[in-house]
Parts: sequence; C-alpha cells; structure tokens
Amino acid sequence: MLKFSVLLFLLLSVPAAAQSPSRILKKAENALGGTKALQSRTSVRLLGRISRVSDGASGRFALESSRPNSLHVIYDILGDEIEIGYNGRSAWRRTKSTGLKTLTGSESLIMQAISTYKNWLWLNAKANRSRLIYGGRSVVGSRDSELVIFTTPKGIASKLYFASETGLPIKEEFGNESWEYDDYRSIKGVKIPFVMRAMIDGQMYEIKLDDAVLNNPVAAAVFDFPKADNEPFPDLNKLLAELRANQDRIENMLDSYSYTRKSISREVAKDGTMREIESETDQMSFYKGYRIERKIEKNGNPLTPSEQADEDKAVAKRAEDIEKRIAKADKNGANENDQRTVSIAELLRASNLINPRRERFREREMIVFDFEPNPKFDYKNAKSMLKFFGKTAGVIWVDEKDKQTVRVEAFLADDFSIGGGLLVKLKKGATFVAEQERINDEIWLPSVMEINLNAKVLMLKGVNVNQVVKAYDYRKFQTEVKDAKVNEVQKP
Repeated sequence: MLKFSVLLFLLLSVPAAAQSPSRILKKAENALGGTKALQSRTSVRLLGRISRVSDGASGRFALESSRPNSLHVIYDILGDEIEIGYNGRSAWRRTKSTGLKTLTGSESLIMQAISTYKNWLWLNAKANRSRLIYGGRSVVGSRDSELVIFTTPKGIASKLYFASETGLPIKEEFGNESWEYDDYRSIKGVKIPFVMRAMIDGQMYEIKLDDAVLNNPVAAAVFDFPKADNEPFPDLNKLLAELRANQDRIENMLDSYSYTRKSISREVAKDGTMREIESETDQMSFYKGYRIERKIEKNGNPLTPSEQADEDKAVAKRAEDIEKRIAKADKNGANENDQRTVSIAELLRASNLINPRRERFREREMIVFDFEPNPKFDYKNAKSMLKFFGKTAGVIWVDEKDKQTVRVEAFLADDFSIGGGLLVKLKKGATFVAEQERINDEIWLPSVMEINLNAKVLMLKGVNVNQVVKAYDYRKFQTEVKDAKVNEVQKP
C-alpha cells in the first residue's frame, strides 16, 4: 500500500508536458479556416464603431492591411482622431495632441512587428527568423487559454493567447497595447472577430464591426504618409546635391575627431529574450577622409600589452598605406576615393524619394522622406555600394541647415549578391538603422547602428547577423592618427 501511495504521489507531482507552439498554432489555423485560406488572405478591411469605456463616447473605426506589411488604422471619438500606419518604409502616428510624426526606436519596431503580424499572423515566422515559444496556460476573462510568445529577430516580443477549447486567438499583446477578440464570423472562409476590446494608451475601448472585406485590392495611397497642407519643401534632388557638396567640409572636420566604437553581436535565445554573444571595442579615427580602427577590447577585456602593441603597429602601417595610395593617385592624376567614407546622399542617387515632410528630431528641424528602389537606375555600370543601396527602401532624416544626414532606417527590398552569389548573398528583408548625434555644435557623427540580416558566404550555410554598434566618447585632437595613443575607454 505504501509503495502504491508513493507511486501515485510521484505521478501527480510530474508537471504536465509543455505544449508545442507549432501544435497550438496549427490548431488555431484550422479554427480560423485552414492554413490554405489564411495563406490566400492578401488584404483585410474592417469597418465599425469604437467606444471609449470610461465615458461611453464613440466614433468610427477602420483598419486596413495589405501584404506584404502595410497597415493603416484610424478611429475618431468626438473629433479626437487617431491615425497610425506603416507603409513598408516608415511607421507614423498622428493625434490631435501630438500632431504627425514618424516613429523611431522601439515605437517603430513595434509598429513594424504589428504590421507584419496583421498581414501574415505567424505563417512566415520561420522565414523571418522569428522565435515561437510556449508561454504556459493562462486565463483571459473567463476563458482558459494557451500562451505563445512570438519574438522577432529584433527582439520585439508579442504575446498570443489561444482559447484552449476552440484554438481561436482570443488576445494579443504588442508592447503596452492589448487586444481581446470575440464573436468570430466566417468571411470568405476565414474567421474574423466582430467584437474587440483594446487597451491603447491606458484607455480601454470596445469595437464592434459592421463590415469585413477580404482580398479586395487596397490602393497604396491608403498607407502613404499623410501630407501636411501648404507646407513648403525644398527640391529633394537639390537638397541631395547640397549634401554631397558638403561632404568635403565634413571630411576635413572628421580628421580632427576620434571616438570609441563598440560592436555587440546578439541573438534571440530559446526563451525569446535578446542576449549578447560577444563584443569588440575599437578606438576610431579619421585620417584624410579614411576611417582607421584600433582594437582595444574583446568581450569587455582589454587587449594584453603585446596584443595592443601589434594592433598599434598595424594602425601605423594602415596610415602609411593611405599616404602611399594618395601619393600614387595624385601622381597618376586619379581620384583615389574608393575606400573613403561615402555619404548617404551619394548612395540615394539609386533611389526614388517620396513623402517629404518636416519634423523635429533631436531638437532640430528636419526634412524627412521615404525612399525606395528606382527601377530606372543603371545597376549594370554602378559601383557595389550604389548597387546595394539601389535595392533598399526606408526613411531618412536630414538636417536641412547643417546639410547632413541624421538618421536612416532601411531594409533590403530584394536579394543582393556579390560575385553572382558565389561570394556573398544577402536575403531580402535585411534591416539597417543608423543614427548620428550632433557634436560640438558643428557636425553630426555616428552614435548607434543596428544590423539584422541573413547571408550566405561562399555558398556555405546561411549566417545570421544581429548586431548593434555604439559610438561614443568623441574627442577632438590635432595629433596624426599614426602617432595617437590609446585613450582610456569610457563605457557606453
């Protein structure tokens, strides 16, 4: 009898096996109408009424989405209209109190994640290198549910709750925003919730749909950045020409600056959190328009004296090589600038510039515009950097007064290959964010860059790159790079 009691205790003490996210999601796909029907859902248009729970005030509600990743949401309560959107290049938000602005940082990343999810759900998670993990059992209202945590390669985690009984999605959490769903109805073979409860900006709203339309083409103009009335803009081609002309002045300033750069490699761990894998710290200088880097730390540890001595010799050799290259180019009457810093303005020659607007960013007045590949660009005769940039799309911030680029958000709109793909092949969807800060009230210099991509190198297995690069501790000096000493590192 004792043995039986011990065995019973052990059996009851064993926790239930964790659910498989793929099993939960497959059940949800079947409940929503089947994987094939969901894959065929190219666009969604939802129309209805929205009410603010706190006071009962109500107004109209509309949501439109179109693949691959465009989204537009607008609702109006007593004249207080709120509009948010993502057009595949830039995310934006417009309210009566804050006006219209382009979203940046985590706000932009969350909006991009929402836009992709609203169009694809979890169907392209593997292709996008997102991670899905089981989050346990939960209760949403009075309904038992299973939680799946959906984390993008950029570390944006969303929580998806599925009813244990039916498998239907009943709640989603994106950042500080949450949505609950009920009253599912079949539209063209796909289940759509006609009742929603949303927590947005600390306010609870109830939404009841009047109509839902699937797979009708949505005009691209629906997702365009809203245009301000009677707002004058400079000619963008003229502005870019001024940026390019300003490059020589900037490069002359750069030669008197040094700074510290820390490169951090990251990955989304099995638990869905972003973790640091390794890091490298360099002391950066400019020499006659060329960047020169001197490694000073690896994974937070300074180089040994002998390692640092070798590194300093390599830096001195690099400066000497630059001198020889410039002298040779001058002798031959050539323009030696292949390895010099290249301005974004120069690279944007391969792009179409659209949706110009004026905004404040970092306490400065900016010209902001979207860009996308220019189908008329001559890729055949272009240099590699122009070929690459000609396949990107995104949004850019320009300080009109300083004639400098301040921030760029870009993604690769098509695969990009070097050596016909034999050397390197980057997959479309790779993202790049670069931002600068104003130093000494005279020049914008790099502050942070984020890179997220998947590549094949020498036809080998794909390599995932998730990296953030921080630049800080800017200093002005007059000593030549090859004679400069390693400065004490200031941590970011």
